[in-house]
Amino acid sequence: MSATPGPVPPGRTPARPEDGPEEGPEDGGGLVPAGRPARYRAVFAVPEFRAVFAAHLLSSLGVVVCEIALSVLVFRRTDSPLLSALTFALGLLPYVLGGTLLSAVADRYPARRVLVVCDLLCASAAAGMVLPGTPVAVLLALRCLIAAIAPVFAGTRAATLGDILGAGDLFVLGRSVIRIVNQSAQLVGFGVGGLLVAVVTPRAVLALTVLTFLGSALLLRLGTRARPARDGGGPAAGRGALLGASLGGVRRLLADRRVRALLLLTWLPPAFVVIPEALLVPYADRLGAGPGGAGLLMCSMPIGAVVAESLVGSLLGPRARSRLTFPMGVFAVLPSLGFAAQPSLGWAVLLLVLTGTGISYNFGVDRWFVAAVPEELLGQGMTVVQAGRMTAMGLAMGAAGLAAEYAPLRAVMPAAGVLGVLCVLAVIREVRRTAPTAPDRPGPTTGGRDRSPAPAESDR
Repeated sequence: MSATPGPVPPGRTPARPEDGPEEGPEDGGGLVPAGRPARYRAVFAVPEFRAVFAAHLLSSLGVVVCEIALSVLVFRRTDSPLLSALTFALGLLPYVLGGTLLSAVADRYPARRVLVVCDLLCASAAAGMVLPGTPVAVLLALRCLIAAIAPVFAGTRAATLGDILGAGDLFVLGRSVIRIVNQSAQLVGFGVGGLLVAVVTPRAVLALTVLTFLGSALLLRLGTRARPARDGGGPAAGRGALLGASLGGVRRLLADRRVRALLLLTWLPPAFVVIPEALLVPYADRLGAGPGGAGLLMCSMPIGAVVAESLVGSLLGPRARSRLTFPMGVFAVLPSLGFAAQPSLGWAVLLLVLTGTGISYNFGVDRWFVAAVPEELLGQGMTVVQAGRMTAMGLAMGAAGLAAEYAPLRAVMPAAGVLGVLCVLAVIREVRRTAPTAPDRPGPTTGGRDRSPAPAESDR
């Protein structure tokens, strides 16, 4: 794959990061009136997207509740804070395995089948946690299985949004809705999960998780269309061929300079953003804020993310959202510098809310990435995006904890801001250098698969 700008893949929307897409009738695949930018209402007007949204809402809540219930169950069984904390860490670390070794699944098999099977596998793993007497090692292994499946599911779903919503502004807004659900699930899930664990047993809560995965599978099976495999629907290959295809696809993606730069832009800001978040419990303890203060600090960043994502998606058009990408990518890591002043609880909450608003940089990156990746690798590309992001965040959290063992929090937290600004600016420079020179207006589809919104017809 060449790193230099070339012909835009058929059916794709070319995008220039400097200007962003024009607002016009092409955005939204014809569902948006001429001269008006797409809004969230247009996304929810697509029946298939409503099914994907409801399924994601169920499974996201299920994952969060599962983490809480499993953490409590492991702690009660072992009385070990380390093993209890591992249940959360194991929700991040296996991403790199699933996202690398299994990434070709997203393009090799029909998307709906992949999504449904992933949900059923997660439901089976959660059911194994419910069984009485399941050893702690098996509980943690099952948690790893769910985490390894997650990037394949997320990448396949992201590529499916391109089929459902087209490659224009509706796709960008659809991805935005998914991020809003992710952040909201943290807020609601931790509260509901904590309440449920206080009222019923952790195993009963895990049983509820099984139902959320099954509900998600049912919604995706009945609410989305059957589409052929993205790579042309060739015969299924054995395990070795799948591994080779996954690694080969990852190599192709990383060999493209433009794709590589965009991948780094999706990975680096979140990695530096989570460093102060990983240290909020010891920081709250330093302030003497107690568990309540720690909980308030942990909720602050998701609140900022949900508010910013909703406002930017609702009030701004495609061009304005794209122009926000670079400034907000840098701004996301700047509030960490404020922790050098050892702010009080109120000021710390404000810094974290501001940090959360940086999530709005994703609007432009999503559109540029889907335009840069070849059609046959889109599912694998979105899988690598998710796997890399979660792995980078997990490694950053571990590095933050290690640094805090030897340096004061007032030094570690702002250091993340300084290093983050330097790294993000370097990546932005590379993204600018690899920007395509094609006109920033989508042209007619000249071949390939039609990626415009299609009616929701399920072959039941």
